[in-house]
Amino acid sequence: MGMLISMPELSTQLVSTWLKDYADVINENTNYLTDLDRQIGDADHGSNMSRGMAAVAALDPTTFPDAPALLKKAGMTLVSTVGGASGPLYGTFFLRLGTSLPAAGQLDAATLAAAMKAGLDGIVARGKASLGDKTLVDCLSSAVDAAQTAANQGKSFAEALAAASKGADEGRDATVDMIARRGRASYLGERSKGHLDPGAASMAMLIDSAARTLA
Repeated sequence: MGMLISMPELSTQLVSTWLKDYADVINENTNYLTDLDRQIGDADHGSNMSRGMAAVAALDPTTFPDAPALLKKAGMTLVSTVGGASGPLYGTFFLRLGTSLPAAGQLDAATLAAAMKAGLDGIVARGKASLGDKTLVDCLSSAVDAAQTAANQGKSFAEALAAASKGADEGRDATVDMIARRGRASYLGERSKGHLDPGAASMAMLIDSAARTLA
């Protein structure tokens, strides 16, 4: 069973640390993400995400009453600053997290899994993508399943995050052999097979960042 020490308090500072870390990761991988997108998309995923996360990282956590409020503002910031589909999708994810997570109290694996599922449902509703369409949904679905399994097994919050990160990596890698059915990549048909989906790559980075900073 998870130990109490593995259940951190949700705070604006903790969430800010996560958001700033993810912004750094995106900045470091801007060219990589852009190159992935150049192969099957518009070649702008890296630059778009970098611009959006820089704006999110600039948010002052001390100006928000609680962590959910910061997450909601992060979501709205991404919607307004990131071009293409990434802004609305990532923005929706953070907005749903902000709605689902408690304003105070300790985080456990079940709360994490439920919040991630809410974020996934929001992305699916917004982008209309399904599992197997070769999008970030494939990455996030795998992460959510892993987090839920960990919660069902009585794992700690940290263990559930680690499992979610591993699941995200597996979901990301699975997109290589898929044929895109949504977005710009779908125009390529069979030629999209053999390429890693850039959205899945950036989503896996997000879950990994959470596992490193929130636990």
